[in-house]
Amino acid sequence: MNIKDYIIKEAEKIGIDIIGFTGVKPFENMKKLLKERRDKGYETEFEENDIELRYNPKKVMPNSKSIIVIGVSYNLHYKSSKKFNARGRLSKSSWGRDYHTVLKNKLEELADAIKKVKEFDYKIFVDTGPLIDREIAKRAGIGWYGKNCSIINDKYGSFIFIGYMITNLDLEENSPLEEKCKTCDLCIRACPTNALEENYKINATRCISYLTQTKRKIPYDLRDKMGIKIYGCDTCQLVCPKNKGVNKGNCESFLPEKTRGYIEIEELFNLSNKEFKKKYGHMAGSWRGKNVLKRNCIIAIGNMKDKTYLDLLKQTLKDPSPMIREYTAWALLKIEPNEGKKVIKEHLKIEKDDNVKNEMKKLLEYFEGGIIENRYNV
Repeated sequence: MNIKDYIIKEAEKIGIDIIGFTGVKPFENMKKLLKERRDKGYETEFEENDIELRYNPKKVMPNSKSIIVIGVSYNLHYKSSKKFNARGRLSKSSWGRDYHTVLKNKLEELADAIKKVKEFDYKIFVDTGPLIDREIAKRAGIGWYGKNCSIINDKYGSFIFIGYMITNLDLEENSPLEEKCKTCDLCIRACPTNALEENYKINATRCISYLTQTKRKIPYDLRDKMGIKIYGCDTCQLVCPKNKGVNKGNCESFLPEKTRGYIEIEELFNLSNKEFKKKYGHMAGSWRGKNVLKRNCIIAIGNMKDKTYLDLLKQTLKDPSPMIREYTAWALLKIEPNEGKKVIKEHLKIEKDDNVKNEMKKLLEYFEGGIIENRYNV
């Protein structure tokens, strides 16, 4: 029996849309790129610090021989409710159940099926390991590396989640696919923050998907570009021609049954932590906690410039979180500069946190026409 053919058939039974195989030779071509990204300050706090761990599978699992890579589409058809309250957008990756859990379960199920015919060692990763997931997926033939820095599959496009299993099985490798972006650069031109660069590169610290997750201070000019996005950003994928006319996914776990694809902004402000976990704890976007999403909602309110939310923001200045108070001051000034200045100056009389005080003073200066340094690494 051919073990690779067996694995492919079992994967299909489990509901895995795409499967590929690659070896464990170090990704030597990535060393220079990783060092260059570090030198330019393009790395985020979510990336593995040890560069060798990022490109050498043997450092992750010494007895490894091959990597089984899977892709599951999350490009599901869903019609949102016509009812409209102030809502912030969730990227498709956070519509339904947390993909880390869904893909990990599928990989464990696949491992169990393999163990029925052959004992083997393995390690499973779904966006949690040190290795470069997209490089692994590219080498395994899951798709090609697009200019939007996503893996694009001929059948399903780029709205696919990737997971992999490093194993000690000796499996025939797949060949990488030919790159098909050619001269198209729609994604680069559409990126709201100019995070995408030529030659398939990305400054991750400018990517809105990253900005909605980081706890670092977000530069004022990038807050403006975030619009009403609460978690993630799909812009570079939505404009991609390779996502037109592709197969829809059928994994119902990714349907937005609870979220409807949005976060009700005012509701989030009033949820307790327990209520937040009950409604949103299942989704990938909840991993950073309620306060990060609340901060993003405040940015969204500021970008809406909806004066009906001024009273809500004034109340939010009393929030126990220094981060929330800082971003609330920004939103107040963004919506109504004159009234915002009065409210903040009054609040400064009672604010006890020195860092918050300093930030509010800088905001007042900024909105009065002063120049504020670009603070990525604060």
